Amino acid sequence: MRNVKKETDKFLREVQKPTRYTGGEVNSVIKDPEGKVRFAFCFPDTYEIGMSHLGMRILYHILNEREDVYCERVFAPWTDMEEKMRERGIRLFALETGHEITGFDFIGFTVQYEMCCTNILNMLDLAGVPLLASERGEGCPFVCAGGPCAYNPEPIADFVDFFMMGEGEELICEIIDVYNRWKGSGGSRTEYLSEIAKLEGIYVPSFYDVEYNDDNTVKCIKPNNENAKPVIKKRIMLDFDKATAPDKIIVPFGEIVHDRIMLEIFRGCIRGCRFCQAGYIYRPVRERQPETLLCLADRLIDSSGYDEISLSSLSTSDYSGLKELTGGLLERTVEKKIGLSLPSLRIDNFSLELMNRVQAVRKSGITFAPEAGTQRLRNVINKNITEENILNSVSMVFGGGWTNIKLYFMIGLPYETEEDVAGIAELAEKVLHKYFEIPKESRAKNINITVSTSSFVPKPFTAFQWEAQDTRESLLEKQRLLKGAIKSRKIRYIYHDSKTSFLEGVFARGDRRLGKVIYAAYKKGCRFDSWDECFKFDAWNEAFEETGIVPEFYNQRKRDYSEVLPWDHISVGVTKEFFIRESERAKDARTTPNCREQCSGCGVKSFGGGVCYE
Repeated sequence: MRNVKKETDKFLREVQKPTRYTGGEVNSVIKDPEGKVRFAFCFPDTYEIGMSHLGMRILYHILNEREDVYCERVFAPWTDMEEKMRERGIRLFALETGHEITGFDFIGFTVQYEMCCTNILNMLDLAGVPLLASERGEGCPFVCAGGPCAYNPEPIADFVDFFMMGEGEELICEIIDVYNRWKGSGGSRTEYLSEIAKLEGIYVPSFYDVEYNDDNTVKCIKPNNENAKPVIKKRIMLDFDKATAPDKIIVPFGEIVHDRIMLEIFRGCIRGCRFCQAGYIYRPVRERQPETLLCLADRLIDSSGYDEISLSSLSTSDYSGLKELTGGLLERTVEKKIGLSLPSLRIDNFSLELMNRVQAVRKSGITFAPEAGTQRLRNVINKNITEENILNSVSMVFGGGWTNIKLYFMIGLPYETEEDVAGIAELAEKVLHKYFEIPKESRAKNINITVSTSSFVPKPFTAFQWEAQDTRESLLEKQRLLKGAIKSRKIRYIYHDSKTSFLEGVFARGDRRLGKVIYAAYKKGCRFDSWDECFKFDAWNEAFEETGIVPEFYNQRKRDYSEVLPWDHISVGVTKEFFIRESERAKDARTTPNCREQCSGCGVKSFGGGVCYE
């Protein structure tokens, strides 16, 4: 196994951010690799983004706790580094040892975003590993994948040997155990895959045949291996308080996106916003106890030297022990000048007292997410906040001295009208008016309100998984309408390009036939598709045309409830019947209570724990 560290050191001064490729950071794991299972944990984006990912930190720690495994990190090299590597014949390498990963036992990807598909192919090609799973022979690494986008694995099924569905803390160790037994037996690749297919949460695409109807919809997805389950159910850590959390995290030499300690306080969400995939795929809510988190914070502060702590969850203000936890953290952080940030606060749970306390060290801007401009549309998406909640919260914020407010919305939501889009501008104006209600001598200066809109993308395992995505032309018109409707210079409007949202919608709900489109786009030079400077929309359009795939079939077609969906053989625990009920309630703009107010019978009670049993 070739070590390329000395070769790469020669040209690192010629590329952007050389610390992306050096390794050797504080708390990175150094082991003797001899005789160990080699696992390349690959993040298909840049170092700064991948190193901010909490899941990588957790699984890196768990695997390296084992004496028989060496888990090393691999990130997508930026275009300048890739060029240097290809010029010199250097294959993709791991940061810890500098070894090329071609000879590793596992190459594992976390798939966080639909638009990283071509990066996966590029990394496999750089590693010298056949892109298609069907072309990998004995001795090739096993290519596996997990993460939120793996819940619809079909668009990249041709390139992955097996998927891990759900939370990987236990499952990843089980596949290593099976691997150790298999390796000693001298069995074939297929025999190993057949063995791990017995595990709950493992999906081996080659063990399933997909048939299609004449209208191009999926007819059926059938197992072709005796160990392949008809439905693959996700894995979860039921007792989250006892789930592994690393007390040492790698401290990068350069700045990363989330350059701080992250305390994961709970998983899941009680709210049930109908557009939010994460809120359903991570159900049920499972919490860590405040004392567990405080002990963990102490160890992380000591081992990392970071001066900021962030509480990680989908809705931090829904944490039942928030007051006790923040009180304990503030006792530690204020004296040491460590900042504490609370992302994901609900408007209807907003507490100025809490914000004043946690921002005693440094005061930042505040983001609120009304999501929609009118009450009717907020009811459609089950946001369960009122205009009164929003205006009361911003009044408190302005009264407390904050002047930097960001309001986050979506456009292109199901059942949206022009009045709903114009309502965004009207709500922003009402927020600004709340600032001017404060007497001039009492209010802080330099008000800055930012309205941000993203284009809604229907996702699997949501109440809107059957809905058509808005067209690019319609989204552009809504952006123009909103831009014209915002009159005040004190309100800034920013929005996202609908081209990437268009493709995201295709791959979010696509089937296995899209693999040939991804392959064709990769061959045309597509990579880093989520980066504006690298995105090649024309090349993607050419790939669709050459493969005979019509993208609008996947994202701009309303589906019937009876249609077989490409992900119907995957279960997140929430039933399709529940999603259908929620879809029907959305049509009538009827809301559904959150899980702590009333159980809605979504199905995740079958896991036997979490908020369902509080």
